[in-house]
Amino acid sequence: MNDEDVAVVIRTEGAGLDGTPRRNPVKHSRPQVRSRVTSDGKMSKKLCGTKYPVSICFIVVNEFCERFSYYGMKALLTLYFLTYLHWDEDLSTAVYHAFSSLCYFTPILGAVIADSWLGKYKTIIYLSIVYVIGHVVKSVGAIPTVGDNTTHIALSMVGLILIAFGTGGIKPCVSAFGGDQFDEEDIDQRQKFFSIFYMSINAGSLLSTVITPILRSDVQCFGGDCYALAFGVPAALMMVALLVFILGSGLYKRNPPQGNILLEVCKCIACAIRNRWRKSKYEPARNHWLDWAQDSYSKRLIQETKMVLRVLVLYIPLPMFWALFDQQGSRWTLQAKGMNMAFGNSFTIKPDQMQMLNALLILIFVPIFDLIIYPLVGRCRISVTPLRKMAAGMVFAALAFGAATLVEVKVMKSVVEPAPAGNCLLQVLNLAKDDVSVQFPSGPEFPSVQYLRDPEQYVAVPVKTPGEEVNIQVVYNGAPSECRQVLERGLAYTLIMYPAATGIQCKLVEDHIKKNGDGNPFLRFLNTLPDAWKLTVGDVPFHLLPGYSVTPNKTMVRGTYSSTSCKVNSDFCEDLDLGLLDFGASYTVVLFEEGSKIMTEKMEDVKASNVQIAWQIPQYVLITAGEVMFSITGLEFSYSQAPPNMKSVLQAGWLLTVAFGNVIVLIVAEGAGLDQWIEFLLFGGLLLLVCVIFSVMCCFYSYVNPEELESLQMQESVFLDEDGEKKSNGGDQEHKGTKL
Repeated sequence: MNDEDVAVVIRTEGAGLDGTPRRNPVKHSRPQVRSRVTSDGKMSKKLCGTKYPVSICFIVVNEFCERFSYYGMKALLTLYFLTYLHWDEDLSTAVYHAFSSLCYFTPILGAVIADSWLGKYKTIIYLSIVYVIGHVVKSVGAIPTVGDNTTHIALSMVGLILIAFGTGGIKPCVSAFGGDQFDEEDIDQRQKFFSIFYMSINAGSLLSTVITPILRSDVQCFGGDCYALAFGVPAALMMVALLVFILGSGLYKRNPPQGNILLEVCKCIACAIRNRWRKSKYEPARNHWLDWAQDSYSKRLIQETKMVLRVLVLYIPLPMFWALFDQQGSRWTLQAKGMNMAFGNSFTIKPDQMQMLNALLILIFVPIFDLIIYPLVGRCRISVTPLRKMAAGMVFAALAFGAATLVEVKVMKSVVEPAPAGNCLLQVLNLAKDDVSVQFPSGPEFPSVQYLRDPEQYVAVPVKTPGEEVNIQVVYNGAPSECRQVLERGLAYTLIMYPAATGIQCKLVEDHIKKNGDGNPFLRFLNTLPDAWKLTVGDVPFHLLPGYSVTPNKTMVRGTYSSTSCKVNSDFCEDLDLGLLDFGASYTVVLFEEGSKIMTEKMEDVKASNVQIAWQIPQYVLITAGEVMFSITGLEFSYSQAPPNMKSVLQAGWLLTVAFGNVIVLIVAEGAGLDQWIEFLLFGGLLLLVCVIFSVMCCFYSYVNPEELESLQMQESVFLDEDGEKKSNGGDQEHKGTKL
C-alpha cells in the first residue's frame, strides 16, 4: 500500500485533492445543506435498513478493480523490462521509477481538471477511458508476435504513460466523489465508508500481487512467460471498474466544479513574489514576504498560506524516505530473483510476489501500533509526537536497507563475477578417461583436471587483443599436445577436453554466466554419444547432435526431474534422472555411455541460489513498520496543522515528495554504477543523514493548536454597514480576495 492510499483514510469530502469543501475567504454565507436528490432529481436510494447510499457500492467495487489493475500490472514491470524487453537491471529500475514518479505528478493535474473544469464524475469517466486504453496498449506490447522489440518498447512506453495519467488523474477524485454521496448529517456513515474504501484498496493490492505473478510464470504462452495474459487480466479489471462506475451513474450525487484551492495558493504566492520584486524599492517593508499579496488576496488566504508553507518546509527532506520505500518493486524484486524461492517441499513463491507482504503487513501493523505500541511507549513517559514518529519511521526504513545490504552480500556469493577488463573467464571440463593438464601461454595453469569433475570456479585468462588466437598446451597420458582457440574479452567459456584417435582434442564452448531473469534454472546438454538424441525435460524439448555437441541453454521450472524421456534413432530409451534443478543455477548435463548403459553427469556452471527468500521478510517488516510511523502519521500531522480548506495543498505537496523520491532512485540507478550492496548501504546512510536534518528542523517547529485554527476562521469576520459596503474588522480597507 502506498501513501496515496493511506490518504484515503483521512479524506472527508469535497472537491479538492483531499475532498474538503471550499470556502469563500471574504464573503460568509449560511451553511449549505445538501439535498438528498441525485443528478436526475430523484431521491437518493439507501441500502436496506441503513443510511448508506446505494451508489457507494459501485464506487467501492470500482476502486477495488482499479487498484487490482494498477498493482497487478506494476508488480510485473521490473521483470518484464528485464526478461521481455531485455533491458539491464539499471535501466529497468530507472524506467520503473520514472513511471512511478509520473503516477505521483499526475494527481495534481487530475484535481485541477476536476475542480476547475469537468467536475469529479466526468474526470473519473474520461481519465478511466485513458486508463483502459493504456492497459490495452501495454498488453498488446507484451505479445511477442506483434512487431519486433522496438515495437514492444514503443507500445509499452505509450501504455505506461497513459496508465500514469489515468491512475494519477482519477486518484484524487474517486474517494472525494464517494464522500459526496453522503448527506451532511451522516458523518458516522461517511467515516465507515472510508474504512471500507481503504479495505478495498488493500484487498485489490494484496490479491493482484499474488495472482498476476502466477499468471505470468505458471501460464506459458508464445514459448515463454505469459506477460500478455498477466497484463491482460489487469486490463480487463480496469474495464470492469469503468463499466461498474458507469452503471451507477443514475444514483450519484454530482457537485459542480467549485474552483481549486491549490491554484489559488499558487497564484497568491506568485503575486507576492511579483509585487515584492516590483514594489520593494519604493514601498515600506512587510512583516512577511507573503504580505505583498494583500492588495489582491484576502488576509485570511495569506495567513492560511503562511501556515501551510511552515508545514511544506518540513516536506523538503521527505523524498529520501520514498526513494527507499518504492524500491520494493524494483531493486528488492531483483534481489528476490537471485534467491532460493522454495519453502522446503511445500510451495514456492515468485520474486514479484514478495511485494504482497507490504499490503498484508500494513493491515496487521496499523491496529498493533495504534492499540499496543503507541500506548506502551506513552506509559513509559516518552512523548510520542507526530514528528518523532516520522523520524522513527525513517530510522526503520534505513534499518530495512541495512538488512537488505546483508542479504545482498550473501546473495552475491552465488553469482559469477564478470571477467576483469582485458580478460575472459574459463573453466576446463575433462571428458577423457585420464587426468589432463592445461597451460595457457600467458595465463593460468589447470593441473591434473580429473575425469568428469565439476569445475569449482571460473578462472580469469588474459586476452591481449580482441579475438586473440592462443596456443594452449595440453598434457594427456604424459604426451604433450597443442590446442588453438580464439578468445574474446569479457566472455565466459568452457574448454572441453575429449578423447580422439590421435590422442586428445579440445572444444571451446561459450557459457552464459548470468542468472536467469526470473530466477529459474538454465539447462543444456553435452552429448558424447555417436548418435543424435531427443530429450524432453518436463515439457521442454532438447535435440542433441552427435560429436560432443552442446545444446543452447533453456529455461526450466525449478523442480526434481527424475524421469526424463529420451529417444534415439526413433527408439525410446530408459528414462534419465537429472535430479533437482534449483533456482538460479546453470547446469550442463553430460550424456555418456558406461558399459551398455546411458549415464548422466550434472555440472553446475553457475551455483544455485542458496539464500532462502524468507531472509527478505525482516526488511519488509522493517520498511512496513517505517511506513506506518512515517506515512500515516505524516498525513495526519499535516492535516492537523493547516486550515481545513488547505488540506488539498498539503496533499499535493505530499504526493510531490513521493514523485521526487522516485526521481532520486532513477538518477542513482542510471548514474552511480555501484554494486548493489553498496547502493543499498548508500541509501540507508543517506536516509539516516536526512533523518538527522529532519529532526533538527523539527526542533524549530511549533505545533499549531486546534484553537488557533478556530480563531483563524474568525479573523476575517465581515459586516455590512448601512450602505451595504463590505468592511473588515481590522479597519476600512476593502478586500479584493478571489473566490476559492
